Amino acid sequence: MKTANILSIILLVVSLVGCAHGPGFDPRARTDGLNDSIRTADNALFTPLAITNQIDQAWLKPPQDLYRLGPGDVIEIEVLGEVASRASAVVGPDGKIYYGMLPGTFIWGMTLTESKANIEQGLNKYLKAPCEISVTLNHVGSKHVWILGNVQTPGVHPLSTPATLLESISAAGGVLSIPGATDGVCDLQRSFVMRDGKLIPVDFGRLLREGDLSQNIYLQPNDFVYLRSGLTRNVYVLGAVAMPRVVPYVDQMSLLTAIMSSGGPVPYAHMEEVAIVRGSLANPKIGAVNLRMILRGQAPDVKLQPGDIVCVSFVPWRKAAIFGESILGQFVRTIAVNEGYRAVMPNAQALTPSLPVGSSLGR
Repeated sequence: MKTANILSIILLVVSLVGCAHGPGFDPRARTDGLNDSIRTADNALFTPLAITNQIDQAWLKPPQDLYRLGPGDVIEIEVLGEVASRASAVVGPDGKIYYGMLPGTFIWGMTLTESKANIEQGLNKYLKAPCEISVTLNHVGSKHVWILGNVQTPGVHPLSTPATLLESISAAGGVLSIPGATDGVCDLQRSFVMRDGKLIPVDFGRLLREGDLSQNIYLQPNDFVYLRSGLTRNVYVLGAVAMPRVVPYVDQMSLLTAIMSSGGPVPYAHMEEVAIVRGSLANPKIGAVNLRMILRGQAPDVKLQPGDIVCVSFVPWRKAAIFGESILGQFVRTIAVNEGYRAVMPNAQALTPSLPVGSSLGR
């Protein structure tokens, strides 16, 4: 009897110690706040993803730099007092213009004032009396912005003077609309501005729906603005799969279906941490899913939503912010390449998306 009581006391003590200390330490547990694939509820899977390339307040002010000439620009030159001397000159690929008796004057990168002084200096070498000329900009050919997607006149538009995002969209004819619709036909959550290959998280919903001018940045030469169609429903699969591509979304599409329709994971793919980026590109969320457990039937499949970006990594990743931002960067660059190709070659097929995320991005 005493032995039984002692055993009961020992068991009670062990159970209390276990409750005090909680579950045992798992050295494989994640430390960045993301959840395992066994938790399939949407709210449990996804964690907000902070974008480091936030809107700089300086981008909301007009640039103070003067316009600098480049190849493709057309200027008009006239010797003051001699109307017959008026002529147009194109800045060539070598950065030079050819006017009158001048063999070639380099003006690439110069302002109109600087180019005027440079041309006058060249002309005065051949004239008995010093002359004075006027130089005006006739046509912008060196500085453009890309406004593509659901606008009236998508394409490449000149940027001769400082222009805001709203002004540039208006210059492209404005957003396409359907009679009776309040939001047009744009998916504002997944529209974006890309600069120097990086996503600028402009919130198009706040800008176009609410008139929030804190999102109305001034564009810079070569900026890429894409207003995504709201009539197409796609899922984007990239990374370590056989055929990274855009997958048309169907109702109840799952993660496994999307990956298998892209040829499945490649050998040596890291299937324990498949990333899903969801929501607005300005305020995205990221979730980590264990694809290997799903394939083994040890975890339920995950339902996708239109616009989800799925990335199968080549290597383990631990920093969700760095990896998630690299996914978004690769996504916007590939969309830009495809849409730019369609704009330049409207009758050609779009390029096949190739969206691998290299091993260095997974660390």
